[in-house]
Amino acid sequence: MNEEKKSGKIFDWPTLRRLYAFITPYQKQFYALVALILTGAALSPLSPLLVRYTIDTKIASGDYDGLTLMLLVMIGLLLIQALIQFVQTYLAGWLGQNIIRDIRVQLYEKILSLRLKFFDNTPIGRLVTRTVSDVETLSDVFSDGMAAVAGDILQLVLIIGVMFYTDWRLSLISLATVPFMLISTYIFKEKIKDSFNEVRTAVSNLNSFVQEHITGMNIVQIFSAEKVEYRKFKSINTVHRDAHVRSIWYYSVYYPVADVIAAAATGLIVWYGARQILSDDMTFGTVTAFIMFTNLFFRPIRMLADRFNTLQMGIVSTDRILKLLDSDEYTVNHGTHAPETLRGEVSFKNVWFAYNEEEYVLKDISFDVKAGQTIAFVGATGAGKSSIINLLSRFYEINKGEILVDNVNVHDYELGALRHNIGVVLQDVFLFSDTIHNNITLGNTDISRARIIEAAQLVGAHEFIERLPGGYDYNVMERGATLSVGQRQLISFVRALVHDPKIIVLDEATSSVDTETEELIQNAIEKLMKGRTAIVIAHRLSTIQKAHQIIVLDKGQIKEKGTHEELLEHGGFYANLYQMQYKEVIN
Repeated sequence: MNEEKKSGKIFDWPTLRRLYAFITPYQKQFYALVALILTGAALSPLSPLLVRYTIDTKIASGDYDGLTLMLLVMIGLLLIQALIQFVQTYLAGWLGQNIIRDIRVQLYEKILSLRLKFFDNTPIGRLVTRTVSDVETLSDVFSDGMAAVAGDILQLVLIIGVMFYTDWRLSLISLATVPFMLISTYIFKEKIKDSFNEVRTAVSNLNSFVQEHITGMNIVQIFSAEKVEYRKFKSINTVHRDAHVRSIWYYSVYYPVADVIAAAATGLIVWYGARQILSDDMTFGTVTAFIMFTNLFFRPIRMLADRFNTLQMGIVSTDRILKLLDSDEYTVNHGTHAPETLRGEVSFKNVWFAYNEEEYVLKDISFDVKAGQTIAFVGATGAGKSSIINLLSRFYEINKGEILVDNVNVHDYELGALRHNIGVVLQDVFLFSDTIHNNITLGNTDISRARIIEAAQLVGAHEFIERLPGGYDYNVMERGATLSVGQRQLISFVRALVHDPKIIVLDEATSSVDTETEELIQNAIEKLMKGRTAIVIAHRLSTIQKAHQIIVLDKGQIKEKGTHEELLEHGGFYANLYQMQYKEVIN
């Protein structure tokens, strides 16, 4: 079943037990809330009884002193109920916000632990919905959920009991319209449940569309697709609006109908009670009390429909959140081997890898890189070059074979220790909306400004950074939009170097920069590769001629292997590619 359309059950006990686990740190507050709700429900029948007693004994007998005393008692009861309601509302909100904060933290921690394959298969908008909307729904569960439902049910039971104890005839008259109220409440509950499902699906679709198209806005504008995308968004937003309007319509119908039914019950009480008063078979205080009982009785029935829907939506949201928290399919398994430093030896032994089952992008790949050596990978787009570095850092897990770093399987490494020693510079540089300093350190307070400046000077980025307003404190905006492609590339190179990795990975690191910037990077590489292992993926063969080993990949397989001179003498794929690029340079 599509998880976006799953309705859920109100009393899904396994899910409710899991949900209760989040309450454990706040058990005292939760039980205090339950006690307040039950106390408030228990006090609700007292007001009609006090009114009845006052009318039939104090007013009827002209006891003004007694009337004053009863008035003070009723005011005191009202103040107690108001205080209970205040504390109950505040405590429910406090409890809900603290719990959803904890859930969001757990959820985000889980997301951080997932492999990239999960994000390949999951729309970002859906994750935003899980982390924001679904978690927010749980806040209502704790403020209007099980405890509130229990309070409403207790109030109904107590009121019915007191009503029959007071006068069974008026009780039957009062309850005559209850079947109509229950039928209308059930219909409303079912309709609003379907409406909420539609709203939830529409919100998820809206989040996914907005996130995806804002991220890809450059493509939209490059191909002048603004009007087309506007129409798509307008259509999705219309579905979202219509879903909300339907829920509003159901509320607009239900509450007036419920009020009419409650008014009909009051009318029947007045009609029957008045006749009994005229025949001296009933007191005026009893009829007045039953009018109040009727209002108290129908109010929780109206509220229960909303509370049940809140619980249903909360169960669905909880179920989806728990599925993400419990997911082991994409979770990275951490090893225990955590050396402070590495030598930098890398070995791939008969490695097979597929993003999708049986569609292998790497087939029986084997190679060895000694510490301090440079290895380069060449091949057409889709040959599997980038997959190799993704597997080395365990962004994805291999299907068959073995990957060793310093003769230790990468699965045996503590993930942080492994990735700390692998510096990666990607072709598509991602910068956060933050300062250049924070984009380089990524929150690592051990990296000093002096160390950043030293690395920037070696790379050749220091001069352009100093020219920016604020220098290293300049905010690059989202994705580094205020910087050129070459500048973003240089910053990513500095980011890799300041962490002092033993293995440097350059994935098309110079493909997006001009010749002058490329020369700066190449000069820095020559200085900084001493004592480090370098894995280079490049289309420009001029950047890898000094590599100790060059591997040519084609359709996931190794076709050629050797040094630059050896591959040229071989006269195969690499030699042909080199000649083609050389001609382009000459021309």
